Amino acid sequence: MLRKLTLTASALALSLGAFASPATADDHADASGPALWSLSDEDTTIYLFGTIHVLPEGESWYDDRIATAFDASEELVFEIDIDEAASAGQTMATMAMLPEGQTLRSLMTEENRAEYEAALDGLGVPAAALDPVEPWAATLNLAMLPLMQAGWQPNSGVEMVLRQRGDDKQRGALETVEEQIALFDTLPMDAQLELLDATVENLDRAVSSLETMKAEWLEGDADALGEILNEEMDDPQLYERLLVNRNRNWVDWIETRMDAPGTVFVAVGAGHLAGEGSVQSLLEERGLTVVRIDN
Repeated sequence: MLRKLTLTASALALSLGAFASPATADDHADASGPALWSLSDEDTTIYLFGTIHVLPEGESWYDDRIATAFDASEELVFEIDIDEAASAGQTMATMAMLPEGQTLRSLMTEENRAEYEAALDGLGVPAAALDPVEPWAATLNLAMLPLMQAGWQPNSGVEMVLRQRGDDKQRGALETVEEQIALFDTLPMDAQLELLDATVENLDRAVSSLETMKAEWLEGDADALGEILNEEMDDPQLYERLLVNRNRNWVDWIETRMDAPGTVFVAVGAGHLAGEGSVQSLLEERGLTVVRIDN
């Protein structure tokens, strides 16, 4: 079993792909800009761009630096296939269902159940709304609700903007929707319940925490972003599961892709490009040079 589990909506927004449909892109940003890196050889360039999967409508971040790299890229790669994710509800629902005759609240302690029901009530959600699903699915739903009620939407997230701008580009994915769901679905039940309880306890700070992360992201301060993420996702085993293990797999993909010519724009949650075990640090451990692209 995982030891202490803490995972808030802000950490999810920087570590897991979005499940939504394309949105409209904004004009170039006035802020200093989110961090962007590249690695290249004689015939291949791969850009690495950290994203936030949910944002308020109208958020401005797409600056000339990002546009230049994006426009030069023939291939656009996300964590998951955005089009597949938009229709993945049935897959997620099937994997999330508890056995017949079992309910989510029946798995909780009396104290945790009372806190959970109070949290749902505060969000205007019926207490029984998530009873049919496993704790991990309730966690993902509950983590997103305060953000969406505050105007943060997957449709306004970075991936959706890039998807619309890159409609003519070849597209790829580093993972499948099923693989991302399995990150949570394969957690032991007691660990899932701890994760849900931690999410409930952090609901009141979900929006403010992500606001802080967004500010660092817009400034391009990957070090500060990594420090915040380490605080939000403070269980080493969970950090390894949701970030570092996946980063290692992605580095394998990047190394292989460097053997073929072309220019690729890889957009993944900003948490994967910040902090200990980031994609860039793992690439450099393998002898690849990663360069930060500043204004």
